[in-house]
Amino acid sequence: MTISFDFDTPVERRCTESIKWDRYKGRDVLPLWVADMDFKSPPAVIDALVRRVEHGVFGYTCPPEGLIEEVVSLLERAHSWKVDPLWIVWLPGLVTGINVACRAVGEEGDAVMTTVPAYPPFLSAPVLSGRRLITVPLAVEGGRYVFNFEGIGKAETERTRMFLLCNPQNPTGRVFTRGELERLAAVCLEREVVICSDEIHCGLVLDEDARHISIAALDEEIARHTITLLAPSKTYNLPGLGCSFAVVPDPGLRSRFTKVMNGIVPHVNALGFTAALAAYRDSEDWRLALIDYLKENRDLVEEFVSQTPGMSMHHVEATYLAWIDCRELGVKDSAALFEDFGVGLSDGCDFGSPGFVRLNFGCPRSTLKEALQRMERAVTRQLG
Repeated sequence: MTISFDFDTPVERRCTESIKWDRYKGRDVLPLWVADMDFKSPPAVIDALVRRVEHGVFGYTCPPEGLIEEVVSLLERAHSWKVDPLWIVWLPGLVTGINVACRAVGEEGDAVMTTVPAYPPFLSAPVLSGRRLITVPLAVEGGRYVFNFEGIGKAETERTRMFLLCNPQNPTGRVFTRGELERLAAVCLEREVVICSDEIHCGLVLDEDARHISIAALDEEIARHTITLLAPSKTYNLPGLGCSFAVVPDPGLRSRFTKVMNGIVPHVNALGFTAALAAYRDSEDWRLALIDYLKENRDLVEEFVSQTPGMSMHHVEATYLAWIDCRELGVKDSAALFEDFGVGLSDGCDFGSPGFVRLNFGCPRSTLKEALQRMERAVTRQLG
């Protein structure tokens, strides 16, 4: 029996304490900025949460029976990565994991490298940890973003201790190939650089010919030098419930990671664990339906950008995020331009790339179409 899910009906999120929507409270602005979707979470997740809430007691909690088994099974089934349950460290959020990783590797004054454009916490976590941030711009080859290995080699220093990787990449939507990951891993291993790999969007690969590969799954030596960060929050639209985890195969590295957490990082809450189990165990049909819907939204955005003067973008292979180059519009702040016309986008400056905007197309198609119409009016006004 085929089950249908409704992604078309808008859900009213105003006055629900939504960071995404309340940013423009009292204004006619469609928020397509921060990376949470405007869809209801999977029915199985909602049902599980209702049952848990009806229990009425919300004490300190541990992972529910079956959750660790589901995570281990998923990683082996979907990513050909056999994980020991002892490698898993639970976290109340993936950004927490990025900050913990930066503190767990090396010491103050050491360097952390990443590529730009980058998820904003990649740019802030090293600095907050007393590390020096090194950024290397991604290159563009064959119409897609790729690692600039020459730039990485030139920028690396004797005190570089960690490389922050995002795969699938936020904000560009790239899914890096096995060859690209093997080459990056070889560079890091040669210099004893630990890789912290944010793979939170791995369940949102849109292209049938693209496949997510966990860099730690390449071989055991790479795994021993890797901290992999994962969560159900992006795929199943659960960011407000705070349940993530790190996979750290090396015992020494895992010990340093958990030591940094002690006394600072809180436990995952009961509802976060409940939602994670229902998402991974019972919501695959919803995820597949979501992928189909997001593909059509992505195609709509790519078609719009290709036909709009002053804007360009490369194909989005994964995520629900479009990274749009607006430098040809000739405006200093393109995000402000679109906001003036009623569309709230993420400013590329926050990702280390001025002149770009990031658009979240994880919303009902009617909302997206209205946003694109408003953006078209903004471009027409700007270009005269």
